Amino acid sequence: KVINDSVFIDIKTVSNDFVLDMKYATEDNFLKSKVYDCEVCLLRKSTVEALLNANKKFMRKGYRIKFFDCYRPLDVQRAMWKIVSDPNYVANPAKGSIHNRGGAVDITLVDENGVELDMGTPFDHFGSEASHNYSDLPKEVLKNRKLLKKIMIKSGFESFDSEWWHYNLVGSRKFPLSNFKWNCN
Repeated sequence: KVINDSVFIDIKTVSNDFVLDMKYATEDNFLKSKVYDCEVCLLRKSTVEALLNANKKFMRKGYRIKFFDCYRPLDVQRAMWKIVSDPNYVANPAKGSIHNRGGAVDITLVDENGVELDMGTPFDHFGSEASHNYSDLPKEVLKNRKLLKKIMIKSGFESFDSEWWHYNLVGSRKFPLSNFKWNCN
């Protein structure tokens, strides 16, 4: 059923319960440049459905999902690879990223006041401290990472070991690569 999932959906059209801080629509990212014309979170339909389910679980605990990145055009993937050619942190554009398929998200959690939970490193920190396996962190950080991972996995996602913020929808590797840009109104 996941293979035929060809529709991309703007997450803001289905729910106002998410927070967007699309880092690549700003210069606040490892590229140090704005590569998206505007802040939009597009994902395949099944990815959106799984995120709605996950966010309901987080909201019961007083948190919400905050997005840093969603669908990413393949051209942007190529630009990232030129800067960081390390498959632990950036997917090789020859194979493409799950972001290019609409099945991956870069996220964190915010509390009821919109304040990010402490995850120990910033988003896009390329170092061992960002790994799910890195344990030399305060108990609160480990607890926050564990909560994020546990609910995302229960909601149909798999984690990416070197990045606490990155989650792929299970089965989304079968989605075709995409390289379209969205319209900004």
